[in-house]
Amino acid sequence: MKVLILGIDGYIGFPLALRLLDRGYEVYGADNFYTRRRVKNVGSKSAVKINSFATRNKKLNNAIKFYMGDVSNPKFVYDIIRDSGADAIVHLAEQRSAPYSMISLKTATETLDKNIESTMNIIYAVKDLNRDIHIVKLGSMGEYGTPNIDIPEGFLDVQFHGRSDKLPFPRMGQSWYHLSKIFDTYNLMLANRIWGLNVSDVMQGVVYGTRTPEITKYKLFTRFDIDQIYGTVLNRFISQAVIGYPLTVYGKGDQKRAFLSLEDSVECLNLILDHPAEKEYKVYNQFDEYYPLNYLAETVKNRYESIYGKKVSINHVPNPRVEMEDHYYNPANQNLKDIGYRRQRSLEDEVPVMIKDVRNNINTVYSLKNVIKPSTNWR
Repeated sequence: MKVLILGIDGYIGFPLALRLLDRGYEVYGADNFYTRRRVKNVGSKSAVKINSFATRNKKLNNAIKFYMGDVSNPKFVYDIIRDSGADAIVHLAEQRSAPYSMISLKTATETLDKNIESTMNIIYAVKDLNRDIHIVKLGSMGEYGTPNIDIPEGFLDVQFHGRSDKLPFPRMGQSWYHLSKIFDTYNLMLANRIWGLNVSDVMQGVVYGTRTPEITKYKLFTRFDIDQIYGTVLNRFISQAVIGYPLTVYGKGDQKRAFLSLEDSVECLNLILDHPAEKEYKVYNQFDEYYPLNYLAETVKNRYESIYGKKVSINHVPNPRVEMEDHYYNPANQNLKDIGYRRQRSLEDEVPVMIKDVRNNINTVYSLKNVIKPSTNWR
């Protein structure tokens, strides 16, 4: 199978490429390295040292056919789909930070414009060039928000005034980033309805981890961001523990989020590629477990103290986000289980590995300590 990964230089894109190469797929990739530049622009960088994409690909004997360019450029998208002859496209090439989208009018419109344009370019290119291509699009569990009912996989059976229907589950994203993903969802849904495109829309939870077996095998790390714009919550907590800073929990800390390890994220995407949508729009809620933030902080604290014997404190700081801090949360992920997903790595398995890798880069983490603190206020 020929797979074109858009955003191949990213946190998930590169480990996915390693997995697919090892399993015999023909891998093509595209990137313009915007994430590297955006992270640099907010005064940060990957806390775990990573080489350039060219250096990493060279160590793989240039096994990945690479295209340098911007997927918000329609000509570029048409050209690479035509040249690669891809059977499947994994779309990871979007501005990926909710806080970034909330900094200013400029970052909000950039997020909306670039993310929506990139998906529309893919939709039209597939429609015009080869409607048999399987589109795997990375969305977000954050699209759903925190409704006071269970969260199904994309659709909800509704009864109203004596009539019933199966309707898209209401999306209540809490940032312009999440709204851009919601636009993608409805655009892909329409493309399937009118043109019969094959779409797997992946509502992914928060991904954590520094390694997959292939990363260890090839000694080629993926990026690991810890700043308050691009670093996810577990990354921040682990980095703060390593340099002896209090773990900064936003607000009450009872906010619940869906999580899965990097290993499980890559495996899920591989499974979805192996079970392509067939003239359908299919939704996968891609997560393993869901936890309140307080549980994450306590897990990091307990594991760090038990392994290294150093005290870790937890501070609750004013929440820079506008969100419910104590809420019901119960999403489903049966579609993943139906295609064979079984957890490979738990939170408890992964935290000590992450701590060790971050400690091996402790000087870099110290240099980034000031960008971990929340400074982007959504209000």
